[in-house]
Amino acid sequence: MVPPPLRIWLAASPRHEHQGGVKTEEHRSVLQWMPCRFYEKVQALHQDPKASVDNPLLAFSLIKRLHSDWPNVIYSDEATRNTQALHAGLREVEQELPGAEDLDGAARALMRLQDVYVLSVKGLASGIFQRAGQPPLYSPGRRVSLSADDCFHVGKVAYDTGDYYHSIPWLEEAVSLFRLSYGSWNLEDRSSLEDALDHLAFSYFMAGNISHALSLSREFLRYDPSNERVSRNVAKYKKLLEMETGASASPLQRPNSTRLQSRDAYEELCQRPRGQAAPEQLLHLGCSYETNSSPYLLLQPAKKELIQIQPYVALYHDFITDAEAETIKGLAGPWLQRSVVASGEKQQKAEYRISKSAWLKDTADPVVRALDRRIAAVTGLDLRPPYAEYLQVVNYGLGGHYEPHFDHATSRKSPLYRMKSGNRIATIMIYLSAVEAGGSTAFIYANFSVPVVKNAALFWWNLRRNGNGDGDTLHAGCPVLAGDKWVANKWIHEHGQEFRRPCSADPQD
Repeated sequence: MVPPPLRIWLAASPRHEHQGGVKTEEHRSVLQWMPCRFYEKVQALHQDPKASVDNPLLAFSLIKRLHSDWPNVIYSDEATRNTQALHAGLREVEQELPGAEDLDGAARALMRLQDVYVLSVKGLASGIFQRAGQPPLYSPGRRVSLSADDCFHVGKVAYDTGDYYHSIPWLEEAVSLFRLSYGSWNLEDRSSLEDALDHLAFSYFMAGNISHALSLSREFLRYDPSNERVSRNVAKYKKLLEMETGASASPLQRPNSTRLQSRDAYEELCQRPRGQAAPEQLLHLGCSYETNSSPYLLLQPAKKELIQIQPYVALYHDFITDAEAETIKGLAGPWLQRSVVASGEKQQKAEYRISKSAWLKDTADPVVRALDRRIAAVTGLDLRPPYAEYLQVVNYGLGGHYEPHFDHATSRKSPLYRMKSGNRIATIMIYLSAVEAGGSTAFIYANFSVPVVKNAALFWWNLRRNGNGDGDTLHAGCPVLAGDKWVANKWIHEHGQEFRRPCSADPQD
C-alpha cells in the first residue's frame, strides 16, 4: 500500500504525465525545464505504475526525493524562468509531502535493518540484502541502489546524534561513491565529497582513530585548501599523534547495547528463515479443526496450528478473509497515529516501538462486530465491554518493529488498570497483510518465532491460571525488511473470565 503523500507525488510525477499526456500549462512548463537526468532517475525507479515501496531502499530514496531532492530542483537557478508555476505547484502539495522527521526516521530504519539482520552497508547501498555467507534474506525483482548523497544523509543522521558506530560505515560508503563521480554535480544533492570527508574524519576522531582522521582531513584540503577549520584540525591531529595522547582505536559499540539484555536472542530469532523452529520444538507441532463447543464454528471450524505448549501459542489459519482485512485497514487508515507505549502511569512514543496504530470500536462496522464474535467463539472468552479492549489496528512501515515486551502489565501503576477489569489475560493478533521478508513475531525466552501469515490469527495466554504474568510470553515484532505489515490486536482482560478460564487446583499453575 502506498501512503497518501506518496500517492499524491506519484499521481503528479512527470512519468505519469508523460504516459497519460500533459494536462496543464504548469505541468508542461515543468517538463520543459526539468533536467533529463533527474526525470530519467524518477522514471527508472518507478517503472511499476503503482510504484511499490515494499523495498526499503526504494522507500527511503522516494522519501528523500520528496523531502529534499525535488525542492532542490525546484528552487535551483535552472528553474528561474518557471519560478512562479514551480513554487505554486510545490506549495499545493507541500503539506502532504514527507517532512524532515519522516526522512530521518527512514534513515534510522535502514540502520535498524542493518543491525538486526546483520547486513553490510556496502551491500545495502548496492541493493543487496544479504549476510556474509548466507542466502539473500530478500531478493527484490529489480535492484535499487543508493546514491552517494543518500548514504551521506543516513550517515549524518547517525553523526548528529553522536552515533559513530553507524555514521562511519555509511559515510565511508558516501565517500567511496563521491570519489567515483567527483567533478560531476547533481542538481538535487545537498552534500559533496568534501562534506562526507569532513564528517567522516570527525567520526574517526571521536572513535579514537586519530591517524585515519588526519588522512581524511588531508584529503579534504586537497579539494579545499583554504578551509581554515580543517587546517586547524590537521594540526591538532598531528600534535596528538606526536604526543601519543590520542585514545587508541577500539571497536565501537552499538548504541544502547546494554539497555536491552535480550538483544542477541531477539535478533537471532528475527534472522531465522521464515520463523524456522528449533528441532526440539517440532515435536509439539500439531494441526486440528476446532469448534470449541461454539455454534458459530460448527459449519466452519477454526483451523488451529499448535505452535507451542509453554507458553501456549496457537495460530488460526484463514481467520479472516481478504475482504475483511481490507475493510479493517480502510477503517483504521484515516485514524492512524504514531504508536505509544506504557511508561509508568503515562503513555509515550519510544524508539523501541516504531509503528502507527488506530482503535476501532465494535460499532465501527459490521465486520469489526463479526470479528469480535469470532474471537469469542475461538477463545471461549467474554469480549463484552469492559472485559476486552477495542480492536487496535497497527501498521508497521519501513523498518517498523517492536522490541521485546510483555502485553500484560508488570506494575499496578500501569494505565491498563484504569479499565478496572484486571490485567490482560490473553492476546489475539491478526495478520492483515503479508510481507516479503522480516516482521516475524519472536518469543524471546521461549526461543521460537512465528512468521507473518496473511489472514491468520496468533493467540497466546499472557497470564497463568493463578493470575501471575507468564514470563515466557516476552515477545517482539521483528523489523519489517520488505513489505507493509498490518496487524489487528485484541487484548482480553481477566475480569469476566473467572468461569471461562478458572483457576487450577495447583496454585503454581
